[in-house]
Amino acid sequence: MNNATPLLHVKNLHVRYTTDEGTVHAVNGVDLVMKKGETLGLVGETGAGKTTTALSILRLIPDPPGEITSGEILFDGHDLVPYSAMKMRKVRGNHISMIFQDPMTALNPVLTIGDQISEVIRLHDRLSRSEAYGKATRMLELVGIPADRMGEYPHQFSGGMKQRVVIAIALVCNPLLLIADEPTTALDVTIQAQVLELMQNLRTELGTSMMLITHDLGVVAKICDTVAIMYAGEIVEYGTLQEVYNNTRHPYTKGLFGSIPKIDVRERRLKPIPGLMPDPTHLPQGCSFHPRCPFCTDQCRHKKPENVLLYGDHFAKCYYAEDGLQ
Repeated sequence: MNNATPLLHVKNLHVRYTTDEGTVHAVNGVDLVMKKGETLGLVGETGAGKTTTALSILRLIPDPPGEITSGEILFDGHDLVPYSAMKMRKVRGNHISMIFQDPMTALNPVLTIGDQISEVIRLHDRLSRSEAYGKATRMLELVGIPADRMGEYPHQFSGGMKQRVVIAIALVCNPLLLIADEPTTALDVTIQAQVLELMQNLRTELGTSMMLITHDLGVVAKICDTVAIMYAGEIVEYGTLQEVYNNTRHPYTKGLFGSIPKIDVRERRLKPIPGLMPDPTHLPQGCSFHPRCPFCTDQCRHKKPENVLLYGDHFAKCYYAEDGLQ
């Protein structure tokens, strides 16, 4: 791959779900760039469009009712949007893999762990059944599970071990891009730390780029290089970890940081963002965040802001991004 070419470049992506109740505007002009070896944190509230964006990259949007209405998804310079189902099957697992939110539903309950890992290998590599099983065994050991458990079924594993198995399945073909959709949500805090450390070590060892979808800004601070803040189907702030965390320029990002307790500051109450995420079937006119924004003006209510480039790759979709937020 040419290092000058981004590994992933999503351009003006729009995704809609057409239902009897109305049209859900799930993703509204998302732009993302990922370099080879980079870890991107995609952050936002539930309903922001994070998972839909990830499923779009893998072309797993259920159709109907979902549809990519416009935009490009350039992976290693090739647009995935026009790819046929057969062509996408060669991409999934081999070049792009995904760790889904719930390992309970990601694993087949009637197949052994060994069969599920080796199936991925045999789909993409020209190996015999025994060779694939041997490679699957080594991958299972790499994620910290003894080889003698290859013949067991998912119900015989704890939640944390199931997530390790899902990680093994995702990484066994050494993909260029790993999409992790809230991989630690269903786990307790101790196991979360272990799984994140495992993912970080494997990413470094295998040279895989990673998109981490999460609500946890602390996790992003620990393992991500760049951050994309998502709200109502749009990227409202994007930049390196240092730029976004130390020079926050969008009111929504500022609100997310204000909702986090600080152990070195004694406060009686946190400062949550008032209100709720807007209904995606009836998005507000102008800036989508204006009903909840303390800096809102008439301009924000009537005209949608464009991206404001601040420094380097740091941008924010706000009229007052250059002025700073006081």
